[in-house]
Amino acid sequence: MTHRFLWLALAGMLVVAPALAEGSFPEELSPFDQGRLERFDTVRREAIAAARARGKPADVAVLNQVLKGEAASIPPARMAGDWRCRLLKLGGTPPLVVYADFKCRITDDAEGLRLEKITGSQRTSGIFYDIPGRRLGYAGAEAWGNERPLRYGQDMQRDQVGYLVPVSADRMRLELPLPMRESRFDILELRR
Repeated sequence: MTHRFLWLALAGMLVVAPALAEGSFPEELSPFDQGRLERFDTVRREAIAAARARGKPADVAVLNQVLKGEAASIPPARMAGDWRCRLLKLGGTPPLVVYADFKCRITDDAEGLRLEKITGSQRTSGIFYDIPGRRLGYAGAEAWGNERPLRYGQDMQRDQVGYLVPVSADRMRLELPLPMRESRFDILELRR
């Protein structure tokens, strides 16, 4: 009976343990990507202001809805699963682009929580990192067309870094500063 109790206790600990990647974020990122994160707040503020000032009214309404809500503490197990996701590109030409919904998936594997955008011609794939506060760090890479998913660090031109803001168990946003093309700030909205 004692061995059974010990096994159940250990199994329970595994279920509630965080499922996030280990490592020091952002110290393990390239110096270039550390710089992108250092400019996160300024770039975010400027890109949102430009999008609101010059974007189409319908797109600005979508942006305002996406930006609602502050980071909430959501257990990693509640983040795993299938999501609808849409990309918003801010601060480029045009100043705001809102894409249609695609499919994303968050899985919990040996590396931790992993995001994969599984449909569309621009697909991100990466890992979330536990950081102080309620946001999660993100390091990933973008694949194009029919390419296989890339890992962070394989191609600097495809690397993406940012923060996941879990608003609720049914809504999150991945915020990516200074993408390498088309915009100054990207937001991938995830909805159940």
